[in-house]
Amino acid sequence: MGIWERLGNVIKSYFTDESDKLFGNHSKWRSDPDLDTAYEELDDYLKGKDSRERASSREETEKQKKTRPVPEEIRQDFAELGLTPDATAEECKEAYKKLLKIHHPDRHANHEGNMNKATAKSARVNAAYDRIIVWFRLQNQL
Repeated sequence: MGIWERLGNVIKSYFTDESDKLFGNHSKWRSDPDLDTAYEELDDYLKGKDSRERASSREETEKQKKTRPVPEEIRQDFAELGLTPDATAEECKEAYKKLLKIHHPDRHANHEGNMNKATAKSARVNAAYDRIIVWFRLQNQL
């Protein structure tokens, strides 16, 4: 892991509230569009994309967001993943993986109460992600 990746991880961890990770709200920082854009730029920089690629991919994403109506039950699934309904399939996958890492029952095996909560949360996250992926496929966006 290079220095830029480590720096990116440090910056991201600074904005993540540890007390909310276990069963709280994961999308506090997602409500700030400037911060979202900064995260995208940082991720793109770390992945080696240049600014022209970022601009064109952002324009394509904006077009996709404007063209699809989102049913209420799918909106709730996006909320379960801590995302807004205009999120892309890639953002959904990242949020899904992140939530499963946090709420996987094996991580809470030493405390039965937390393990039961984690099992329930991971089941909700799995179901929400599955419904979102099916919806994306029906929209021909995957």
